[in-house]
Amino acid sequence: MLTRRVRHVLSAHASPRGVGTRGRCGPSWGGDVDRVGTLLQLCADRHYISPGRSDAQLWRRGLSCSLGPLGAELRRNLLEQWWHSVTRSRAQVFGINTLSSSSSSSSSNDDDDRDTGGQLRTVESERLKRILEQQELSKEQIVHEVQTLLQRSPSVRTDLLQGALEEFVPSLELVNRKLPFGLAETGRCFQPSEGSDCPAEVTQTSLVWFCSPRTSSQWLDHWARQRLKWWRKFSLSPSDFSSSDVPEEELVEAASRGVRIVYNFPWGQEALEALWSRGDTELLKTHKGDRSKLQCRNERMSVPHVVSVTGNMDRGLMAFLSNSLQLLKKEDGKQRLLQRKVLKLHPVLAPVKVALDIGRGATVELRRVCEGLMQEFLETKISVWPGYLETVPTSMEQLHAKYDEMGVLFTVVISDNTLESGLLQVRSRDTTIKETMHISEIRSFLSRYISAADKI
Repeated sequence: MLTRRVRHVLSAHASPRGVGTRGRCGPSWGGDVDRVGTLLQLCADRHYISPGRSDAQLWRRGLSCSLGPLGAELRRNLLEQWWHSVTRSRAQVFGINTLSSSSSSSSSNDDDDRDTGGQLRTVESERLKRILEQQELSKEQIVHEVQTLLQRSPSVRTDLLQGALEEFVPSLELVNRKLPFGLAETGRCFQPSEGSDCPAEVTQTSLVWFCSPRTSSQWLDHWARQRLKWWRKFSLSPSDFSSSDVPEEELVEAASRGVRIVYNFPWGQEALEALWSRGDTELLKTHKGDRSKLQCRNERMSVPHVVSVTGNMDRGLMAFLSNSLQLLKKEDGKQRLLQRKVLKLHPVLAPVKVALDIGRGATVELRRVCEGLMQEFLETKISVWPGYLETVPTSMEQLHAKYDEMGVLFTVVISDNTLESGLLQVRSRDTTIKETMHISEIRSFLSRYISAADKI
Protein backbone atom coordinates (compact mmCIF):
# COMPACT_ATOMS: atom_id res chain seq x y z
CA MET A 1 0.00 0.00 0.00
CA LEU A 2 1.45 3.37 -1.07
CA THR A 3 1.35 6.33 1.26
CA ARG A 4 -0.98 9.22 0.51
CA ARG A 5 2.00 11.46 -0.32
CA VAL A 6 3.36 9.07 -2.97
CA ARG A 7 -0.09 8.48 -4.53
CA HIS A 8 -0.73 12.22 -4.65
CA VAL A 9 2.51 13.00 -6.50
CA LEU A 10 2.02 10.15 -8.99
CA SER A 11 -1.63 10.84 -9.71
CA ALA A 12 -0.92 13.70 -12.13
CA HIS A 13 1.20 11.61 -14.54
CA ALA A 14 0.55 8.68 -16.86
CA SER A 15 2.53 7.26 -19.88
CA PRO A 16 4.79 4.14 -19.40
CA ARG A 17 8.46 3.83 -20.35
CA GLY A 18 11.61 2.26 -18.90
CA VAL A 19 14.59 0.10 -19.89
CA GLY A 20 16.77 -2.24 -17.83
CA THR A 21 20.57 -2.50 -18.29
CA ARG A 22 23.04 -5.14 -17.18
CA GLY A 23 26.56 -4.87 -15.74
CA ARG A 24 29.31 -7.48 -15.97
CA CYS A 25 31.77 -8.56 -13.30
CA GLY A 26 34.93 -10.58 -13.90
CA PRO A 27 37.35 -12.55 -11.70
CA SER A 28 38.83 -11.26 -8.47
CA TRP A 29 41.86 -9.00 -8.25
CA GLY A 30 45.33 -10.45 -7.87
CA GLY A 31 46.47 -11.95 -4.60
CA ASP A 32 49.10 -9.20 -4.06
CA VAL A 33 46.48 -6.73 -2.89
CA ASP A 34 46.68 -5.80 0.80
CA ARG A 35 43.21 -6.98 1.76
CA VAL A 36 43.60 -5.93 5.38
CA GLY A 37 44.64 -2.39 4.53
CA THR A 38 41.94 -2.15 1.87
CA LEU A 39 39.27 -3.38 4.26
CA LEU A 40 40.36 -1.05 7.08
CA GLN A 41 40.32 1.96 4.77
CA LEU A 42 36.94 0.98 3.33
CA CYS A 43 35.44 0.51 6.81
CA ALA A 44 36.67 3.95 7.86
CA ASP A 45 35.49 5.63 4.63
CA ARG A 46 32.06 3.97 4.67
CA HIS A 47 31.10 4.61 8.31
CA TYR A 48 31.76 1.15 9.77
CA ILE A 49 34.53 2.19 12.15
CA SER A 50 35.52 5.67 13.23
CA PRO A 51 38.67 6.93 11.51
CA GLY A 52 41.86 6.88 13.54
CA ARG A 53 44.87 4.68 14.19
CA SER A 54 43.74 3.58 17.66
CA ASP A 55 40.34 2.35 16.38
CA ALA A 56 42.04 0.45 13.56
CA GLN A 57 44.37 -1.27 16.05
CA LEU A 58 41.49 -2.21 18.35
CA TRP A 59 39.52 -3.49 15.37
CA ARG A 60 42.37 -5.73 14.22
CA ARG A 61 42.70 -7.15 17.76
CA GLY A 62 39.00 -8.05 17.83
CA LEU A 63 38.17 -5.51 20.54
CA SER A 64 35.45 -2.90 20.87
CA CYS A 65 36.29 0.28 19.01
CA SER A 66 34.39 3.42 18.09
CA LEU A 67 31.91 2.45 15.39
CA GLY A 68 30.25 4.61 12.78
CA PRO A 69 26.51 4.39 12.00
CA LEU A 70 26.87 1.37 9.69
CA GLY A 71 29.20 -0.48 12.06
CA ALA A 72 26.84 0.06 14.98
CA GLU A 73 23.89 -1.21 12.91
CA LEU A 74 25.86 -4.24 11.71
CA ARG A 75 26.76 -5.16 15.29
CA ARG A 76 23.14 -4.68 16.37
CA ASN A 77 21.98 -6.99 13.56
CA LEU A 78 24.64 -9.54 14.46
CA LEU A 79 23.69 -9.58 18.14
CA GLU A 80 20.00 -9.81 17.26
CA GLN A 81 20.62 -12.83 15.03
CA TRP A 82 22.76 -14.47 17.71
CA TRP A 83 20.01 -13.91 20.27
CA HIS A 84 17.33 -15.41 18.03
CA SER A 85 19.51 -18.39 17.13
CA VAL A 86 20.11 -19.26 20.78
CA THR A 87 16.83 -18.42 22.50
CA ARG A 88 14.63 -19.84 19.74
CA SER A 89 16.67 -22.96 19.04
CA ARG A 90 15.34 -24.74 22.10
CA ALA A 91 12.34 -24.19 24.35
CA GLN A 92 14.19 -23.84 27.63
CA VAL A 93 16.62 -20.98 26.98
CA PHE A 94 15.96 -17.80 28.94
CA GLY A 95 17.51 -14.37 28.64
CA ILE A 96 19.13 -12.63 31.60
CA ASN A 97 20.78 -9.25 32.15
CA THR A 98 23.35 -9.09 34.94
CA LEU A 99 25.34 -6.11 36.23
CA SER A 100 28.66 -5.28 34.57
CA SER A 101 30.19 -4.45 37.96
CA SER A 102 29.64 -5.70 41.49
CA SER A 103 30.13 -3.88 44.79
CA SER A 104 32.38 -5.42 47.39
CA SER A 105 29.80 -4.60 50.03
CA SER A 106 27.39 -7.05 48.44
CA SER A 107 29.86 -9.93 48.54
CA SER A 108 30.71 -12.13 51.47
CA ASN A 109 33.62 -11.58 53.82
CA ASP A 110 35.44 -14.75 52.83
CA ASP A 111 39.15 -14.45 52.16
CA ASP A 112 38.55 -15.37 48.51
CA ASP A 113 36.23 -12.40 48.12
CA ARG A 114 38.72 -10.01 49.69
CA ASP A 115 41.55 -11.07 47.42
CA THR A 116 41.98 -8.45 44.68
CA GLY A 117 44.49 -10.47 42.67
CA GLY A 118 43.40 -11.19 39.13
CA GLN A 119 40.35 -8.93 39.35
CA LEU A 120 39.70 -5.75 37.40
CA ARG A 121 38.30 -2.95 39.54
CA THR A 122 37.15 0.62 39.03
CA VAL A 123 38.81 3.12 41.37
CA GLU A 124 37.91 6.78 41.86
CA SER A 125 41.01 8.71 40.81
CA GLU A 126 40.42 11.49 43.36
CA ARG A 127 40.31 9.05 46.28
CA LEU A 128 43.51 7.38 45.10
CA LYS A 129 45.15 10.79 44.64
CA ARG A 130 44.25 11.86 48.18
CA ILE A 131 45.86 8.70 49.61
CA LEU A 132 49.08 9.20 47.65
CA GLU A 133 49.31 12.89 48.67
CA GLN A 134 49.24 12.12 52.42
CA GLN A 135 52.91 12.81 53.16
CA GLU A 136 52.59 11.84 56.81
CA LEU A 137 51.92 8.21 55.85
CA SER A 138 54.73 5.70 55.56
CA LYS A 139 55.18 3.54 52.50
CA GLU A 140 53.60 0.57 54.29
CA GLN A 141 50.61 2.67 55.34
CA ILE A 142 50.08 3.95 51.79
CA VAL A 143 50.17 0.36 50.49
CA HIS A 144 47.63 -0.66 53.13
CA GLU A 145 45.33 2.28 52.26
CA VAL A 146 45.51 1.49 48.55
CA GLN A 147 44.77 -2.20 49.18
CA THR A 148 41.76 -1.23 51.31
CA LEU A 149 40.54 1.10 48.56
CA LEU A 150 40.87 -1.69 46.00
CA GLN A 151 38.99 -4.16 48.20
CA ARG A 152 36.11 -1.69 48.60
CA SER A 153 35.98 -0.69 44.92
CA PRO A 154 33.54 -2.47 42.59
CA SER A 155 34.97 -5.19 40.36
CA VAL A 156 34.10 -5.27 36.67
CA ARG A 157 33.28 -8.49 34.87
CA THR A 158 35.70 -10.16 32.53
CA ASP A 159 33.07 -12.59 31.21
CA LEU A 160 29.35 -13.34 31.49
CA LEU A 161 29.69 -16.82 33.00
CA GLN A 162 29.60 -15.80 36.65
CA GLY A 163 26.35 -13.89 36.27
CA ALA A 164 24.63 -16.96 34.80
CA LEU A 165 25.96 -19.19 37.58
CA GLU A 166 24.53 -16.79 40.16
CA GLU A 167 21.17 -16.73 38.36
CA PHE A 168 20.96 -20.54 38.27
CA VAL A 169 19.06 -21.03 41.54
CA PRO A 170 16.51 -18.21 40.96
CA SER A 171 15.85 -19.70 37.48
CA LEU A 172 15.03 -23.19 38.78
CA GLU A 173 11.45 -22.19 39.45
CA LEU A 174 10.96 -21.50 35.72
CA VAL A 175 11.80 -25.10 34.79
CA ASN A 176 10.42 -26.87 37.86
CA ARG A 177 13.98 -28.07 38.61
CA LYS A 178 14.06 -30.08 35.40
CA LEU A 179 17.10 -30.32 33.12
CA PRO A 180 18.32 -29.28 30.62
CA PHE A 181 17.93 -25.50 30.30
CA GLY A 182 20.09 -22.50 29.47
CA LEU A 183 20.65 -18.85 30.32
CA ALA A 184 21.68 -16.43 27.56
CA GLU A 185 23.15 -12.93 27.80
CA THR A 186 25.00 -10.33 25.75
CA GLY A 187 27.01 -7.42 27.08
CA ARG A 188 30.31 -5.60 27.48
CA CYS A 189 33.15 -7.23 29.37
CA PHE A 190 36.68 -6.08 30.16
CA GLN A 191 39.77 -8.07 29.26
CA PRO A 192 43.29 -7.79 30.75
CA SER A 193 45.36 -5.06 29.15
CA GLU A 194 47.96 -7.24 27.37
CA GLY A 195 50.56 -4.50 27.57
CA SER A 196 48.29 -1.49 27.01
CA ASP A 197 47.52 1.16 29.62
CA CYS A 198 43.94 0.12 30.38
CA PRO A 199 41.63 -2.91 30.11
CA ALA A 200 40.09 -3.54 26.71
CA GLU A 201 36.34 -3.75 26.13
CA VAL A 202 34.81 -6.74 24.38
CA THR A 203 31.21 -7.26 23.25
CA GLN A 204 30.54 -10.76 24.49
CA THR A 205 27.77 -13.30 24.01
CA SER A 206 27.14 -16.12 26.44
CA LEU A 207 25.00 -19.23 26.61
CA VAL A 208 25.36 -21.25 29.81
CA TRP A 209 23.70 -24.65 29.43
CA PHE A 210 22.84 -26.73 32.49
CA CYS A 211 22.46 -30.46 31.86
CA SER A 212 22.84 -33.84 33.55
CA PRO A 213 26.43 -35.07 34.11
CA ARG A 214 25.80 -38.03 31.81
CA THR A 215 24.86 -35.88 28.80
CA SER A 216 27.30 -32.95 29.09
CA SER A 217 29.67 -34.26 26.42
CA GLN A 218 26.83 -34.81 23.95
CA TRP A 219 25.50 -31.31 24.61
CA LEU A 220 28.95 -29.83 23.98
CA ASP A 221 29.00 -31.56 20.58
CA HIS A 222 25.44 -30.40 19.86
CA TRP A 223 26.14 -26.74 20.55
CA ALA A 224 29.44 -26.88 18.65
CA ARG A 225 27.59 -28.08 15.54
CA GLN A 226 24.84 -25.49 15.98
CA ARG A 227 27.23 -22.61 16.44
CA LEU A 228 29.40 -23.50 13.45
CA LYS A 229 26.27 -23.82 11.32
CA TRP A 230 25.17 -20.36 12.47
CA TRP A 231 28.45 -18.67 11.57
CA ARG A 232 28.52 -20.31 8.16
CA LYS A 233 24.91 -19.37 7.44
CA PHE A 234 25.77 -15.67 7.07
CA SER A 235 29.13 -16.08 5.32
CA LEU A 236 30.11 -15.60 1.71
CA SER A 237 32.82 -18.25 2.06
CA PRO A 238 31.64 -20.81 4.66
CA SER A 239 34.88 -22.82 4.54
CA ASP A 240 36.71 -19.91 6.22
CA PHE A 241 34.82 -20.80 9.42
CA SER A 242 35.82 -24.04 11.15
CA SER A 243 35.83 -25.74 14.55
CA SER A 244 38.45 -27.77 16.37
CA ASP A 245 38.92 -29.44 19.75
CA VAL A 246 41.04 -27.54 22.25
CA PRO A 247 44.29 -29.36 23.16
CA GLU A 248 44.34 -30.66 26.72
CA GLU A 249 47.14 -28.29 27.75
CA GLU A 250 45.03 -25.28 26.69
CA LEU A 251 41.85 -26.16 28.60
CA VAL A 252 40.57 -23.51 30.98
CA GLU A 253 40.40 -24.33 34.68
CA ALA A 254 37.65 -26.82 35.58
CA ALA A 255 36.99 -27.75 31.93
CA SER A 256 37.27 -31.36 30.80
CA ARG A 257 36.75 -30.60 27.09
CA GLY A 258 36.73 -27.57 24.84
CA VAL A 259 35.87 -26.62 21.25
CA ARG A 260 36.83 -23.44 19.42
CA ILE A 261 35.08 -21.93 16.42
CA VAL A 262 37.65 -19.96 14.43
CA TYR A 263 37.79 -17.74 11.37
CA ASN A 264 40.64 -17.82 8.90
CA PHE A 265 41.69 -14.15 8.67
CA PRO A 266 44.33 -13.08 6.11
CA TRP A 267 46.90 -13.06 8.95
CA GLY A 268 45.83 -16.40 10.47
CA GLN A 269 43.11 -18.06 12.51
CA GLU A 270 41.36 -16.25 15.37
CA ALA A 271 38.79 -17.67 17.79
CA LEU A 272 35.23 -16.35 17.55
CA GLU A 273 33.55 -18.63 20.10
CA ALA A 274 34.78 -21.03 22.74
CA LEU A 275 32.70 -23.91 24.13
CA TRP A 276 33.66 -25.62 27.37
CA SER A 277 32.38 -28.63 29.29
CA ARG A 278 32.98 -27.27 32.79
CA GLY A 279 31.54 -29.92 35.13
CA ASP A 280 29.93 -28.76 38.39
CA THR A 281 32.95 -27.26 40.18
CA GLU A 282 32.27 -23.58 39.44
CA LEU A 283 28.54 -23.90 40.11
CA LEU A 284 29.20 -25.46 43.51
CA LYS A 285 31.80 -22.79 44.35
CA THR A 286 29.39 -19.98 43.40
CA HIS A 287 26.71 -21.39 45.74
CA LYS A 288 29.06 -22.32 48.60
CA GLY A 289 28.88 -26.06 47.92
CA ASP A 290 25.18 -26.31 48.86
CA ARG A 291 24.27 -29.39 46.81
CA SER A 292 20.73 -29.61 48.17
CA LYS A 293 19.60 -26.33 46.59
CA LEU A 294 21.40 -27.09 43.31
CA GLN A 295 19.99 -30.55 42.63
CA CYS A 296 17.73 -30.94 39.60
CA ARG A 297 15.65 -33.67 38.02
CA ASN A 298 16.64 -35.48 34.87
CA GLU A 299 16.64 -39.24 35.13
CA ARG A 300 17.56 -38.80 38.77
CA MET A 301 18.34 -35.93 41.13
CA SER A 302 21.84 -34.50 40.61
CA VAL A 303 23.88 -31.30 40.54
CA PRO A 304 23.96 -30.26 36.87
CA HIS A 305 27.07 -29.93 34.78
CA VAL A 306 27.74 -26.68 32.92
CA VAL A 307 28.42 -26.25 29.21
CA SER A 308 29.37 -22.66 28.34
CA VAL A 309 29.38 -21.00 24.92
CA THR A 310 31.22 -17.67 24.92
CA GLY A 311 31.57 -15.48 21.82
CA ASN A 312 33.51 -12.36 20.89
CA MET A 313 31.12 -10.39 18.69
CA ASP A 314 33.60 -7.62 17.96
CA ARG A 315 35.84 -10.18 16.32
CA GLY A 316 32.75 -11.75 14.76
CA LEU A 317 31.83 -8.42 13.18
CA MET A 318 35.37 -8.16 11.84
CA ALA A 319 35.17 -11.72 10.46
CA PHE A 320 31.97 -11.03 8.51
CA LEU A 321 33.36 -7.79 7.10
CA SER A 322 36.54 -9.56 6.03
CA ASN A 323 34.59 -12.51 4.63
CA SER A 324 32.21 -10.29 2.66
CA LEU A 325 34.81 -8.11 0.94
CA GLN A 326 35.01 -8.82 -2.78
CA LEU A 327 37.65 -7.18 -4.95
CA LEU A 328 36.47 -7.48 -8.54
CA LYS A 329 37.22 -6.31 -12.05
CA LYS A 330 34.48 -4.73 -14.10
CA GLU A 331 34.29 -3.51 -17.69
CA ASP A 332 32.46 -0.25 -18.28
CA GLY A 333 30.57 0.72 -21.45
CA LYS A 334 33.82 1.82 -23.12
CA GLN A 335 35.50 -1.54 -22.42
CA ARG A 336 37.73 0.03 -19.75
CA LEU A 337 38.75 -2.27 -16.88
CA LEU A 338 37.65 -0.85 -13.54
CA GLN A 339 38.27 -2.03 -9.99
CA ARG A 340 35.13 -2.71 -7.96
CA LYS A 341 35.03 -3.16 -4.19
CA VAL A 342 31.89 -4.75 -2.76
CA LEU A 343 30.92 -5.56 0.83
CA LYS A 344 28.69 -8.49 0.01
CA LEU A 345 27.20 -8.82 3.49
CA HIS A 346 24.37 -11.27 4.04
CA PRO A 347 20.98 -9.55 3.42
CA VAL A 348 19.95 -10.06 7.05
CA LEU A 349 23.15 -8.50 8.41
CA ALA A 350 23.55 -5.67 5.88
CA PRO A 351 23.12 -2.37 7.78
CA VAL A 352 21.39 -0.66 4.84
CA LYS A 353 18.97 -2.62 2.70
CA VAL A 354 18.10 0.07 0.15
CA ALA A 355 19.41 3.46 -0.98
CA LEU A 356 16.97 6.00 -2.45
CA ASP A 357 18.23 8.37 -5.13
CA ILE A 358 16.70 10.64 -7.73
CA GLY A 359 17.46 10.85 -11.45
CA ARG A 360 16.40 13.45 -13.96
CA GLY A 361 13.14 15.22 -13.44
CA ALA A 362 11.38 17.76 -11.23
CA THR A 363 13.59 17.68 -8.13
CA VAL A 364 10.96 18.85 -5.63
CA GLU A 365 8.36 16.31 -6.72
CA LEU A 366 10.93 13.50 -6.92
CA ARG A 367 12.06 14.20 -3.36
CA ARG A 368 8.47 14.11 -2.15
CA VAL A 369 8.09 10.64 -3.69
CA CYS A 370 11.36 9.55 -2.03
CA GLU A 371 10.19 10.81 1.36
CA GLY A 372 6.91 8.91 1.08
CA LEU A 373 8.69 5.76 -0.07
CA MET A 374 11.24 6.06 2.71
CA GLN A 375 8.46 6.26 5.28
CA GLU A 376 6.93 3.06 3.91
CA PHE A 377 10.29 1.26 4.17
CA LEU A 378 10.81 2.41 7.74
CA GLU A 379 7.34 1.23 8.73
CA THR A 380 8.32 -2.23 7.44
CA LYS A 381 11.65 -1.98 9.32
CA ILE A 382 13.67 -1.87 6.11
CA SER A 383 16.71 0.35 6.69
CA VAL A 384 17.13 3.13 4.13
CA TRP A 385 19.98 5.41 3.05
CA PRO A 386 18.50 8.79 1.94
CA GLY A 387 20.78 9.43 -1.01
CA TYR A 388 18.23 11.83 -2.48
CA LEU A 389 19.24 14.40 0.15
CA GLU A 390 22.78 14.61 -1.26
CA THR A 391 23.48 18.09 -2.67
CA VAL A 392 26.85 17.42 -4.34
CA PRO A 393 26.39 16.34 -7.99
CA THR A 394 27.43 12.69 -8.37
CA SER A 395 27.20 10.35 -11.34
CA MET A 396 25.21 7.14 -11.01
CA GLU A 397 28.43 5.16 -11.57
CA GLN A 398 30.02 6.87 -8.55
CA LEU A 399 26.89 6.29 -6.48
CA HIS A 400 26.84 2.58 -7.33
CA ALA A 401 30.52 2.27 -6.34
CA LYS A 402 29.81 4.04 -3.04
CA TYR A 403 26.79 1.89 -2.21
CA ASP A 404 28.63 -1.32 -3.14
CA GLU A 405 31.36 -0.40 -0.66
CA MET A 406 28.70 0.32 1.97
CA GLY A 407 27.13 -3.10 1.34
CA VAL A 408 23.73 -1.65 0.33
CA LEU A 409 21.57 -4.42 -1.13
CA PHE A 410 19.56 -2.39 -3.64
CA THR A 411 19.66 1.10 -5.13
CA VAL A 412 16.28 2.55 -6.12
CA VAL A 413 16.26 5.50 -8.53
CA ILE A 414 13.18 7.73 -8.75
CA SER A 415 12.98 9.74 -11.99
CA ASP A 416 10.49 11.58 -14.16
CA ASN A 417 9.58 8.14 -15.48
CA THR A 418 8.30 7.32 -11.99
CA LEU A 419 6.13 10.43 -11.98
CA GLU A 420 4.61 9.52 -15.34
CA SER A 421 4.19 5.75 -15.10
CA GLY A 422 4.98 4.71 -11.52
CA LEU A 423 8.03 2.79 -12.75
CA LEU A 424 11.38 3.07 -10.99
CA GLN A 425 14.81 1.53 -11.50
CA VAL A 426 16.18 -1.05 -9.06
CA ARG A 427 19.84 -2.09 -9.10
CA SER A 428 21.12 -5.15 -7.26
CA ARG A 429 24.42 -5.01 -5.38
CA ASP A 430 25.16 -8.68 -5.99
CA THR A 431 24.40 -8.92 -9.70
CA THR A 432 24.67 -5.23 -10.79
CA ILE A 433 21.53 -5.90 -12.87
CA LYS A 434 19.16 -2.94 -13.23
CA GLU A 435 15.46 -3.66 -13.53
CA THR A 436 12.32 -1.61 -13.77
CA MET A 437 9.60 -2.17 -11.21
CA HIS A 438 6.36 -0.46 -10.30
CA ILE A 439 6.62 1.66 -7.19
CA SER A 440 3.75 -0.23 -5.54
CA GLU A 441 5.76 -3.48 -5.69
CA ILE A 442 9.14 -2.43 -4.32
CA ARG A 443 8.37 -2.69 -0.60
CA SER A 444 6.96 -6.19 -0.81
CA PHE A 445 9.82 -7.26 -3.12
CA LEU A 446 12.43 -6.19 -0.56
CA SER A 447 10.56 -7.80 2.35
CA ARG A 448 10.30 -11.12 0.48
CA TYR A 449 13.95 -10.98 -0.54
CA ILE A 450 15.23 -10.43 3.00
CA SER A 451 12.83 -13.00 4.48
CA ALA A 452 13.87 -15.64 1.92
CA ALA A 453 17.58 -15.00 2.60
CA ASP A 454 17.00 -15.48 6.33
CA LYS A 455 15.47 -18.93 5.76
CA ILE A 456 18.28 -20.33 3.61
